[in-house]
Amino acid sequence: MKISEIQAGQGKIDVEGVIVDITPVKEIDKFGKTIKVATATLKDSSGKIKLSLWNEDTEKVNKSDKVKITNGYASEFKGEKQLTAGKFGKLEVLEKGTGEVEEDEAAVATNIVDVPAEEDKEDEEIVADEEASEEEW
Repeated sequence: MKISEIQAGQGKIDVEGVIVDITPVKEIDKFGKTIKVATATLKDSSGKIKLSLWNEDTEKVNKSDKVKITNGYASEFKGEKQLTAGKFGKLEVLEKGTGEVEEDEAAVATNIVDVPAEEDKEDEEIVADEEASEEEW
């Protein structure tokens, strides 16, 4: 599947792409449990999408890695499509990158806006959105 074909609310998504940007990992306390979360930008020849990384997946990927999402789930947050491997999917690194992105990918990455640290409430909304999505499965 191509990134441009992904629709919010869609499940069973299998897609490959390159990580062109990734935010620093944040830790969130949810119901007494610490959850790690980061947001990457995944790109293929058809477009790009935000990729929510959870817990151990936050440590698997780096900028310029080629990855594959199997059985992923797409949702929408603040009007933007997001993809996640979620509870039932899998993220695997197909090829480790150099940590540098191609010039055209760098231009895409510079348009990414990081969420300021004081907006941790948004991270909690993302976690809540992810949990709701998993319950729908």
